[in-house]
Amino acid sequence: MKISVVIQTYNSEQFLERVLNSVKEFDEIVVCDMYSTDRTIEIARKFDCKIVYHKKTDFCEPARNFAIHSATYDWVLVVDSDEIVPADLKDYLYTLLREQRAIGGVWIPRKNYLMGKFIHGDYPDYILRFFRKQNAFWPPYVHAVPRVEGKVIRVPRNKKELAFIHLVNNPLELKLNKLNIYTSKEIPKRTGQKYTFLSIFYAPAYRFFKSYILKGGFRDGKAGVINAGMDAFYKFVTIAKIWENRIKKQDISKELSE
Repeated sequence: MKISVVIQTYNSEQFLERVLNSVKEFDEIVVCDMYSTDRTIEIARKFDCKIVYHKKTDFCEPARNFAIHSATYDWVLVVDSDEIVPADLKDYLYTLLREQRAIGGVWIPRKNYLMGKFIHGDYPDYILRFFRKQNAFWPPYVHAVPRVEGKVIRVPRNKKELAFIHLVNNPLELKLNKLNIYTSKEIPKRTGQKYTFLSIFYAPAYRFFKSYILKGGFRDGKAGVINAGMDAFYKFVTIAKIWENRIKKQDISKELSE
């Protein structure tokens, strides 16, 4: 059984060579580019990647299905342009296929970093990235999870040697910029979900508690408390924007006229 690696790019030269080096032993690498203006395509060609193009979008999910179905082989591993695939994970995935286990997909853990430190509070940060392309659909929402037919298994969380390595170590200014964009993109996929007045207090508080206490973020010093705070703030802003979006325009006009 063969595996295609699918990577989406836009001005991804910073990490792309390291990423491609980590997946060069797979059977195919597909780079779905959004018309980069830097050295992204030059780097991809060095690795003999199959290159396809998609119009630029604000985030990657709207192009996921196109990218996946550009792959030659049935089994695909979706990798972001700032993620390293460890050799042990490659061996693990090929072993699964050789054993012909009846699976539809695999949740893979990911190691995230902030201020140069591995963040325990984010681990295992499971992502569903390995599946049969014909049995998967990726909703076009920010942070959407693909819908995969069949049994989906998880790489054991204690197998840290199998986890993706997330290279990006964004400064807080960039993380806040992304937070503003991504929370706005959360609104369409939250249609129909109810958020009470109390939810804006307890939902962010629980996110902080989960990251800092339950997942061990307290072991990460200042980076851990900042990460937990950002996680809580993301939830707070998401709920606030959903409330704002649901206020009818006439209600706003009425308030302004009073």
